[in-house]
Amino acid sequence: MTASLTLFTGLMAVAFCLVHLLVGRLRFLDRNPRSRWLSFAGGVAVAYVFLHMLPELGAHVGTFRRATGLEAVRAESAVYGLAMIGLAVFYGTERALKRSRSERGERGDGDRPESSVFWLHIAASSLLIFVIGYLLNHREDASLAGLALYFFAMTLHFVTADFGTRVDHPELYDSQGRWALCAATLGGWVLGTQVSVPEIAIGGLFAFVAGAIVLVVLKEELPEERKSYFLPFAGGTLLYAALVLGEQALTA
Repeated sequence: MTASLTLFTGLMAVAFCLVHLLVGRLRFLDRNPRSRWLSFAGGVAVAYVFLHMLPELGAHVGTFRRATGLEAVRAESAVYGLAMIGLAVFYGTERALKRSRSERGERGDGDRPESSVFWLHIAASSLLIFVIGYLLNHREDASLAGLALYFFAMTLHFVTADFGTRVDHPELYDSQGRWALCAATLGGWVLGTQVSVPEIAIGGLFAFVAGAIVLVVLKEELPEERKSYFLPFAGGTLLYAALVLGEQALTA
């Protein structure tokens, strides 16, 4: 990766950190029913999953096949199996949060999860963000246009995900949790500038991240109690799709 692209990805990592640190100050998001901006961000994230992430997973199948000698079907199962593991890990942390919140509510201890369970969630999120930071310097599409689209989608994804995480325990998030996420982002980016792993490992890391992001997107948009808005969600999806198709037409 050239020095200019490394600088660009470094600025992206800093911007992601600003989202982690400042999401609590975005008061217009903290509304009931759910802010339309969060539904818009969710729509962009869904479009990113289908137009970028799933096709890139397909590209990594070829990497697995060449590196392992597996048949195409088995290589495909390996890649999507890693994505399934990523989804399952984050589903487990979400279930732990809900169970802890429910049990505390039944005991009359409030509607927030145990701090230990919250930190389990922060640890899982930090792992995901660390990998995302690392992959900033190891993307299939390393063009400035491709990185700009990725930055747009991931920034809105982090706004949605961090807002949802902060709701679970605002005090712990503001005092310590956001700093852990910021450290994970910068740590992953720094490691990515210094260490290169085999292409098959890049594919595996990307697959794990893909599954986790799919779970986070669905968790934030689908539950009925969140009262999401369809039109902003659809607007975000269509806008990002238009940007992707425009970028592809320009680079074709």
